[in-house]
Amino acid sequence: MRQQAWHVLPWLDVVKALEVHPGKGLNLKEVNRRLGEVGRNILETKKGVHPVFLFLGQFKDFMVLVLLAATIVSALLGEIADAVTIMAILVLNAVLGFIQEFRAERSIESLKSLTAPEARVLRDGLESRIPAADLVPGDIVLLEAGDRIPADIRWIQAVNVEVEESALTGESHPVAKRLAPLTDELTPMADRVNMGYMGTSLVSGRGAGVVVATGMDTEMGVIAGMIQSVEEEETPLQKRLAQLGKYLVIISIIVCGIVVLTGVLRGEGFYKMFLAGVSLAVAAIPEGLPAIVTVALAIGVQRMVKRKAIIRKLPAVETLGCATVICSDKTGTLTQNEMTVRQIYTDRTMIAVTGQGYDPKGDFHGADPTKEKGPLQSALKIASLCNNSSLTRKGVQVAGMFRAAGKDSPWGIEGDPTEGALLVAAAKAGIWRETLERKEERVGEIPFDSDRKRMSVIYKGKREKKAYVKGAPDEILRRCRHELTSEGTVELNELRRRAILRANDEMAKKALRVLALAEKPLQENERIDERVEEDLTFVGLMGMIDPPRASAAKAIKVCRRAGIKPVMITGDHRLTAEAVARELGILKGNGDGILTGSDLDRMSDEALEKEVMNISVYARVTPKDKLRIVRALKKNDQVVAMTGDGVNDAPAVKEADIGISMGKTGTDVTKEASAMVLADDNFATIVAAVEEGRAIYDNIRKFIRYLLSCNIGEVLVMFLAALVGLPLPLLAIQILWVNLVTDGLPAMALGVDGMDKDIMNRKPREPGESIFARGLARKIMVRGLIIGLGSLLVFVIALFLGVNMLAARTMAFTTLVFSQLFHVFDCKSETRGIFEVGIFSNPYLVAAVIGSTLMQLSVIYLPPLQAIFKTTPLMGWQWALILAVAGGPSILIGLYRLVRNTWRGKEIMVGGK
Repeated sequence: MRQQAWHVLPWLDVVKALEVHPGKGLNLKEVNRRLGEVGRNILETKKGVHPVFLFLGQFKDFMVLVLLAATIVSALLGEIADAVTIMAILVLNAVLGFIQEFRAERSIESLKSLTAPEARVLRDGLESRIPAADLVPGDIVLLEAGDRIPADIRWIQAVNVEVEESALTGESHPVAKRLAPLTDELTPMADRVNMGYMGTSLVSGRGAGVVVATGMDTEMGVIAGMIQSVEEEETPLQKRLAQLGKYLVIISIIVCGIVVLTGVLRGEGFYKMFLAGVSLAVAAIPEGLPAIVTVALAIGVQRMVKRKAIIRKLPAVETLGCATVICSDKTGTLTQNEMTVRQIYTDRTMIAVTGQGYDPKGDFHGADPTKEKGPLQSALKIASLCNNSSLTRKGVQVAGMFRAAGKDSPWGIEGDPTEGALLVAAAKAGIWRETLERKEERVGEIPFDSDRKRMSVIYKGKREKKAYVKGAPDEILRRCRHELTSEGTVELNELRRRAILRANDEMAKKALRVLALAEKPLQENERIDERVEEDLTFVGLMGMIDPPRASAAKAIKVCRRAGIKPVMITGDHRLTAEAVARELGILKGNGDGILTGSDLDRMSDEALEKEVMNISVYARVTPKDKLRIVRALKKNDQVVAMTGDGVNDAPAVKEADIGISMGKTGTDVTKEASAMVLADDNFATIVAAVEEGRAIYDNIRKFIRYLLSCNIGEVLVMFLAALVGLPLPLLAIQILWVNLVTDGLPAMALGVDGMDKDIMNRKPREPGESIFARGLARKIMVRGLIIGLGSLLVFVIALFLGVNMLAARTMAFTTLVFSQLFHVFDCKSETRGIFEVGIFSNPYLVAAVIGSTLMQLSVIYLPPLQAIFKTTPLMGWQWALILAVAGGPSILIGLYRLVRNTWRGKEIMVGGK
């Protein structure tokens, strides 16, 4: 049944095919048979991984497995402190990873909140309420305004039915439903006006429909299936760190093997050399790196919260920083999701209307409706009276005179957004329906109908009775015989009629939704029926649109400057999407093409992959189309961010490298599928998140540079000492102390270092760029060599001068620590030295260095810690030697960079002159 194109069949043929009487419904026996055949009307979920296995899965990484082995060996060798410390870090990371994966598994569960709990049906000729889960194809469902549609249906009765489908189709305003069959089987879902879909809601009218699909066969079920089919991918940072971990493990194993083999061949005991090898492995593998990356990302998350971006998955911080494409839904994301009248045409004059959203503040450029009566004031009066919506403030209906809205008092609409836009336009001129109705009383209404395309209301005052009419311009205009002008009512001749049609076309080209307004005086006893809609007097046209957010245009400019391609993907019409995209700056020139869902249907995946980088706007698309677009971009090696708020966005949001959902208007489904939520639904917040993401990645490079330089220094101290036959200069517990405590705190402080001023003027880094790109590997190796040789030099000098082994090891240990503490300030910048970076610009780093210094002094001078770390107090000349060797390289490099950068600055100034 699912494959049948129900929308092209007359509804009588549909009920016949489903073998149901439209006035009686199914009988209970047939319901049970069909329930057994198709199953319950629920959204199924794949059986998830048991939480225990999900937790254990956090330990399958190669680097983690090697560290587990080192932990076991350390414990067997009696190095309990080493084993406990390593294990604590591994467990911490496993818990964090488990929490993230467990929350991600809830995406499908959120879909269930969109299904109706109950349904009103006809069975055996009787009306009853049943659990929506018990619906079967063929059931006759009864619906009225406010109801949520419980399954996919074909309408068989629709009285003024309008359905809010934006969460499923992206359509920005309610869709009027009718019964007539459509002609094209490939009609997009948003245009199937005789169908209703699970999870959408009636905003007006009443009707009945026959269920044609339930459960996973519904359009909502198809989306649920797509979400489940999306495979989770590692972020670029995760890939780089995994690669880095493997390299470090391989290197450490080779180096350890050489050290152990060299020592054994030299006559050292196997146990002693094996212990040295394990110590070297602990030094080579930066146990603290995963924890520090996690901490840095977590700190980044807190910074983003202050900028209204809520991160649900930690790696998303870094991923957003390297995004090359942002795919954004239009409605409510780039636009305000508030229909607004932009232009009014009366008496051959086009009037521009200003103002934002539903706030009744704005001006009329070209006229003043508050000073004198005329066609504009009459048009606004019709807009206010021929209307069934209400303007609200803080959820309370507003009546009477205009009251200014404060920043904390948002205005809203109860009812149809289009009618709401008309109300707001009238209110901007001080015209309120509640005030008008004190003088005139509504005595009749001819409701809007999708076939009639118009609505009329009849009001009676003390002196006259009038019909006020609004509707589609072509329908209204052909019923008009006169036009209201500033001189009075005149005959609507052909010249004036053509002028009105030109104005209508002008508005339509700007993607405005246009309504015509008319009126007609009535006799006291005139019958109220469709005849009152003949011989009308044309008053005006009103063009409205869901306007772009003011901040979105600025954000898109910043995106382009940052080398990020903005792409609009919407379920709205092509003309509307094009107009909004041009106003926002998404469509600017070459490489900014437009495709519709119909165009995509005719394209193969391969053709789309070739064309996708030349397209900036996709209109009238389906959830499946959005998924194809994101996948095609990823095939072009793009790092894709996808924003969305509706259920229809969820699969693409989950498929994207980073999914971004709307916090206010977004559905729970999309939020659960996303990696980041915009608390203020503001596209500009994405720009702030990109900026933070780039800064966080810069900081990750800083502390990777710092950590690996330090670890290489530790390895070289041990390795070179073993090669030349020296005693081991560091003990395993000392190496672990350096790795996890002394260099750990400064590394974490680097994670909150400030960002460069020009960070959003850079192009995104290449998706395949190594974390060691741009000379970082060379910097790490050179500084690691300096740290290692310097520490070993102090150890050799101490032995040469006859210092005992305990003091010599303490000197080497302390030199290593202070070399790292000086080096951390070098890592603040890749181009500037210690005298230019602003040592005190990061108070956390200063505090971390002071803290690490105090901890190192404590293990040297506190007797209980001396016993654990095998240290001894140092004398003045020993400290002088240590500080000279540890700080000398940073001072010399800093002086060199200061002179070089000063000279370059002067050359630039001379060149500029």
